[in-house]
Amino acid sequence: MPEFSRRDVVVSAGAVSAVLGIQGPMAFIGAAEAQELPAKGQRFSKLKVGDAELITLYDGIFQKPHADNFIKGVTVEQTKAALKAGGQRTDVVPITFTIPVVKIGGKTIMFDSGTGGQMAPTAGELSENMKGAGVNPAKVDIIIVTHFHPDHIFGLMEKGTNKQVYPNAEILVPAAELKYWTDPAEVAKMPKGRQGLAKRVAATLPNWKNVRRIEPGVEVVPGITSVAAYGHTPGHTVFSIASGSSQAMVLADTANVPALFVSNPEWQVAFDADGPMAIETRRKLFDQAIAEKAIVAGYHFGLPGAGRIEKDGKGFAFVPAA
Repeated sequence: MPEFSRRDVVVSAGAVSAVLGIQGPMAFIGAAEAQELPAKGQRFSKLKVGDAELITLYDGIFQKPHADNFIKGVTVEQTKAALKAGGQRTDVVPITFTIPVVKIGGKTIMFDSGTGGQMAPTAGELSENMKGAGVNPAKVDIIIVTHFHPDHIFGLMEKGTNKQVYPNAEILVPAAELKYWTDPAEVAKMPKGRQGLAKRVAATLPNWKNVRRIEPGVEVVPGITSVAAYGHTPGHTVFSIASGSSQAMVLADTANVPALFVSNPEWQVAFDADGPMAIETRRKLFDQAIAEKAIVAGYHFGLPGAGRIEKDGKGFAFVPAA
């Protein structure tokens, strides 16, 4: 099992996408570690979960400019104060992309696919860091998609052609998420920027032969169970991993930037489709992770990308793996 510490500083994190548009104390890793990434080719982390191995892979960062409507009812100054309290830079909101990979039962399973280098200028490092971590893209058996925001699915498809990047992998997608993004009635209600994303989804995932729809509450792969986590998107799904007596949870975008949304679980980020539902889901999953003593991995938690959730006053704390 990995070791954990309660040093008073931070991890970088977040979950945003320009194409989507804007609609208590905390424990963190050392500030120097949060601000200075390892050299290229070494931007990954590994830890054991029972007999399974959890690998987190860095794909880049989006340095989001501050905006009054980024967090509902929370000012830019409050946002900066929360970032400062966590030891983060305050001139922007640093939003990292960190992809979890689990090796379990002889299978290599990747959760989401990164940006594909098609978003933030500093994103698109996944392929290089997979090689550094010893993960062969051609030997990824399964890709489990948590939801369809661009930073999670654009790595599945080449820019311009939409050609599959992982044609030999089985791709598991939440049925509720696929239904939402391909429902003409729902698409018609979306802002124009989001409609472009919906069109790209409709042109790819429903037509690929290697896509399998999954429902919540079922074992989708031996040792991995889907968990409904609606709110961030209508079909946002997270995953519980069991190996021996050890537990882990792939939380996807349940919390986004830990410095903001773990310590303040009632804050509503602009990218949550249903803010109140996202808050309810967040608290429920955090309580579950604590009760199960589970290692958690967040898509935007930065490196090391995994750790534990603990109660901390009225909120929670993310304690990264040491």
